Amino acid sequence: MAARTGEQFLKGLKGKREIWLGAEKVTDIVDHPAFAGAARGLAGLFDLQHEHADDCLIPDPETGEKINASHMIPRSKDDIFRRHKALQRHAEYTVGVMGRSPDYMNVTYAGFAGRADEWGANGNEQGAENLINYQKYLRRNDISLTHTIIHPTIDKAGGDIVGPPNEVPLHKVGETEHGIIVRGARVLATLAPFADELAVYPAHPVRPDAHDYALAFCIPMDTPGLKFICRDSCSGTLNVHDHPLSSRFDEQDAFAIFDDVEVPWDRIHINCNVQVYNQVMATGWFPNVMQQTMIRAQTKLEFAWGVATRMTEAVGGLQPPSIQMLGELWSYGEFARSCIRMAEETAYEFGNGVWFPNGAPMTALKSMMPTWFPRVNEIIRLLGSHNLLAAPTQSQLENPELRPLIDRYMHGANGIDAETRARLFRLAWDFTGSALGSRGEQYERFYLASGARNQQVAHMIADRTRADRLVDRFLKEEAVLAPDLKLAEAV
Repeated sequence: MAARTGEQFLKGLKGKREIWLGAEKVTDIVDHPAFAGAARGLAGLFDLQHEHADDCLIPDPETGEKINASHMIPRSKDDIFRRHKALQRHAEYTVGVMGRSPDYMNVTYAGFAGRADEWGANGNEQGAENLINYQKYLRRNDISLTHTIIHPTIDKAGGDIVGPPNEVPLHKVGETEHGIIVRGARVLATLAPFADELAVYPAHPVRPDAHDYALAFCIPMDTPGLKFICRDSCSGTLNVHDHPLSSRFDEQDAFAIFDDVEVPWDRIHINCNVQVYNQVMATGWFPNVMQQTMIRAQTKLEFAWGVATRMTEAVGGLQPPSIQMLGELWSYGEFARSCIRMAEETAYEFGNGVWFPNGAPMTALKSMMPTWFPRVNEIIRLLGSHNLLAAPTQSQLENPELRPLIDRYMHGANGIDAETRARLFRLAWDFTGSALGSRGEQYERFYLASGARNQQVAHMIADRTRADRLVDRFLKEEAVLAPDLKLAEAV
């Protein structure tokens, strides 16, 4: 099939799956009011790859058919730059609001397949072979893949490392002729209603005795026993004037339940192999996938700066302290751009002939994003003040009795008409204050772990060589006065 169109993507969502929204089992994802907008928004992303084929599509290395460049296994620094073009196109389409657009998992599994030697360690050769085959299937069928990798929080006193006798986390409970049986739960299956398949792979390590919890596999969303409990929808309307972001970019989040699910043998990548499970994510995964996540984040930061600037101009507010806050927003985006560029420019081979960006700049960036994004929202809401709550709807603008009054009393500064002003402030509110905006802030606070945890990890893995050398110069020098000071002291 190769790279799909939006129509083909929507057709793929027509299959059976157990998606629960409130007390309703949703049977039609494409046309349900809570999901229709995002389904069509994602369909646009699939169409985008054909509209910008020069940036988004590359030939499959074995078949020559056109596939999305996010499936590329980078073999050089030039490949890293080539992939950047596609990832940036994807990010600009959603302005970074969708944190789990399909290119995230495409990049992830391209990295896994590229470092299949790590997956094949400790007797897991068959799992590594299955993974390589799956990545070929993923890219050649342009699958929309989501994942669920975190164990549910039941009692934080027990810590993050799971093991028996805890029955809540996903674990293996048996085998059949066709595969293994798994039971339990995981979070957070973002994009679940709009995915063709679900991936399970390691996040936090498990205890040495937790063999049954050391699992990695990919299965179709309609696999019997697989259930998804969704959060409240942030959508519900297709009106892009009133809800320009939430009408098409609510990617959803879901609690995934595995109610005795059978996983076929050829879909298993780790089967109770604790050593592989605990080590396989420790090297190349992070710097590889960070290229996608940070291009998305940088795009979102730049969009935020653009919205804030245009909104401030609309009320003639380009003066201190507003300009200072706008400069703060710009700085976040530029720091992110610089870190991404540095990571790509200093990319190197991670083993097995695979190239990934340098992880150090990405680590610094990841540790700051959970702090920056809440601040971004705060700045936009400060700059917008009460105006964010006084932007007319499309129906009000179209009302012949109201429109003359709106044009007279709700226009902006510097010749900005009432409709343009309304659209600016509705866009800013949908980004920061609507249900989608609030969900986005919460999402960014804990995106790939919290800021505090990321900063702890950043310190622990950082290269201290130069810092120690600079400090040691002063700690190891002889404690004597310079000759001229001795002479002065003697006099």
